[in-house]
Amino acid sequence: MPTLFIDGTWTSGQAARHDDVINPYDQSVVRTVDWAGEADVAAAVAAAKSAFAGDWPGTPAGERGELLARVAELLVRDKEEIAHTETLDTGKTLVESRIDVDDVTAVFRYYAAMADQDPGRVVDTGIATVLSRVVYEPVGVCALITPWNYPLLQLSWKVAPALAAGNTVVIKPSEVTPLTSIKLVQLLEEAGAPRGVVNLVLGDGPSVGAPLVSHPDVELVSFTGGLSTGQSIIRASAETVKKVAVELGGKNPNIVFADADRESALDFALTAVFLHSGQVCSAGARLIVQDSIHDDFVAEVGRRAERIRLGNGLDPESESGPMVSAAHRSKIESYVASAQEQGARLVAGGHRPDDPELQKGFFYRPTLFADCHREMKVIREETFGPILTVEKFSDEAEAIALGNDTDFGLAGAVWTSDMGRAHRVAGALRHGTVWINDYHPYLPQAEWGGFGKSGIGRELGPSGLEEYQEKKHIYHNTSPAPAHWFSG
Repeated sequence: MPTLFIDGTWTSGQAARHDDVINPYDQSVVRTVDWAGEADVAAAVAAAKSAFAGDWPGTPAGERGELLARVAELLVRDKEEIAHTETLDTGKTLVESRIDVDDVTAVFRYYAAMADQDPGRVVDTGIATVLSRVVYEPVGVCALITPWNYPLLQLSWKVAPALAAGNTVVIKPSEVTPLTSIKLVQLLEEAGAPRGVVNLVLGDGPSVGAPLVSHPDVELVSFTGGLSTGQSIIRASAETVKKVAVELGGKNPNIVFADADRESALDFALTAVFLHSGQVCSAGARLIVQDSIHDDFVAEVGRRAERIRLGNGLDPESESGPMVSAAHRSKIESYVASAQEQGARLVAGGHRPDDPELQKGFFYRPTLFADCHREMKVIREETFGPILTVEKFSDEAEAIALGNDTDFGLAGAVWTSDMGRAHRVAGALRHGTVWINDYHPYLPQAEWGGFGKSGIGRELGPSGLEEYQEKKHIYHNTSPAPAHWFSG
């Protein structure tokens, strides 16, 4: 079956290019997909523009919400198939993939309900003969560019509010993990998305992403991914003054005070960073521990890290899967080498697994470094892998200073039994999401995004819908009369 979706038709495209999608567990080919070229990108944008000029933006908001609600039901129906595909594509465990599908379903249900809940507002002018109101309208053609680590989840955060607001979209998933994006577009088609409203182009950044971002008929670009690519997208979007929303990752502190519940803090220190092999933008890769418990706490985290079971994501005994690719594993190895060269103390991991069953896959052992300081590359840069670094603090002020000593500001956590301290620290941390005595949960109803180099704009919540809306002020003088400003 062709894998590009343009103007309501599945097609192989004009580029006549193809690429193999690789299972990171054993490097087997999961599927061969079509790649788009510039002509295909142009056709997809043209289809979206035509659909936006048609009936879709004027479709009653409740009907757009009903479309999203139908998609949610189809996600429930096909949950096991989708989760299985996501695991083959990304390497993550099947348990994680099932949670992702449930989360995606919740996002579609949330925006299905939100679609007709915000008609705008009336502005009190103080003039009896004037009616003034602010209305919300769709932006237009939206380019949705998604990452390889959470391909289905991140797409739902974009496509659900974009369609709820009445936009048309061109989707470009990561070329590394496109399979569940294809499936979601199939479900949107099955649910009744009109022709041209949803379009899908596959391929890499230079051949597909760049012409999509620079296309003059694209009005908004939403991107999730790395900092350098995000910066390039912002620069390219400036040429045509597009709206831009970018989420560019994080370097996230997980702060543990001495009075924290020890067992919970230990458990979540591992979950925060080693879930999905650390390939998570909000991963708690910086463990910041109070000095009085530091040594014992770090030793126990190391002991538990060594016991994490790596394996095939489809194996229920596996606790963590592989890196997404050989290139990404090499990047992780370079960070490990850098940390050792700069004096970090290796407590756990730091090598590929010895298990013969794992040699074909892109596996790397969960790795823990202690005695880390702020000048280290592994502390300053987002590693996006199974590397946990430990820093030490003595008091609350130092914990806050360390937590904020980063160019990024996506997420963080504080662990303490002192609720006053918990909320003081949470309030002082310059991060878009702060957890207290927890790590990783998010809600469709609550905004997600970061400060600093973690990005621009917000996804989820009411703000996630507003990203895809333009605000228009309509001022109606119901009793016009000459003003006689000029004497003529």
